[in-house]
Amino acid sequence: MKPAPFVYIAPTSLAEALAALAEHGTDASLLAGGQSLVPVMNFRLAQPAVLVDLNRIPELDYVRREGNGLIHMGSMTRQRALERHPLIAQYAPLLHETIPYIAHPQIRNRGTIGGSLAHADPAAELPVILLALDGRVQLQKTGGARWVNGRDFYTDLFTTARAEDEILTEIDLPPLPPRTGVAFTEVARRHGDYALSGVAAVVTIDERGVCTAARLVYLNAGDTPISATQAAALLVGGQAGEEVFTAVAHAAQQEITPTTDIHATAEYKRHLAKVLTVRALHTAFSRANTPE
Repeated sequence: MKPAPFVYIAPTSLAEALAALAEHGTDASLLAGGQSLVPVMNFRLAQPAVLVDLNRIPELDYVRREGNGLIHMGSMTRQRALERHPLIAQYAPLLHETIPYIAHPQIRNRGTIGGSLAHADPAAELPVILLALDGRVQLQKTGGARWVNGRDFYTDLFTTARAEDEILTEIDLPPLPPRTGVAFTEVARRHGDYALSGVAAVVTIDERGVCTAARLVYLNAGDTPISATQAAALLVGGQAGEEVFTAVAHAAQQEITPTTDIHATAEYKRHLAKVLTVRALHTAFSRANTPE
């Protein structure tokens, strides 16, 4: 298959890219890693008249950490680079743990963090991590920029709060509180396939082992990443335990809204979510109890 004809623009600065997007509006699509856009263009499911390639803009490729612990990542930072980056391994362990689940190394060599987040596939791992870590994204357009919290960024299936004249330029992750444990786990038919179900867990405990904060976020469990806030709230004020974890997993099953597809029924995905929730909570609490 071949894509429909299009005009190709390869800006070398963010200002040029924003100007091209402002000029062409809804006729333009942004090309980041191309791991999602190029296949749908080849099948002509997407037929942009103009393709704005972001790959020659070095100012969008970086990882930095501020003195207050805030991590900044440029949207064109490759997933493979994040996987190997020492700052991510040390200060964003949930992101570091999750990236190897994304497809295969060849895909991660080209795929970008911003491209995956903006594509908004509910079966993708990185949108889940953005919510689980309470991150935010910066959206820029000619003449201004704004920040959007991850929990407000995803609005519907493959749909985000990004306007047509905006580019996702940066992702920020706040530091994890002390005594916080994280875990990510998923089930796929084969390694590298889209997951049938997956969950990210973040829990914070006090000196007595009592949970003071928790987040549970699920992939392939609805039209967007699903944050099971009511289930996570059941952890707060209690300690780790199999009965608690099972109760939380049951509650999470009521908050997610998976759909049946050719790979699994909605009922089976709910079952997987339950099993994975218990597994992730065991790991997260164990890590929270382990001194750095």
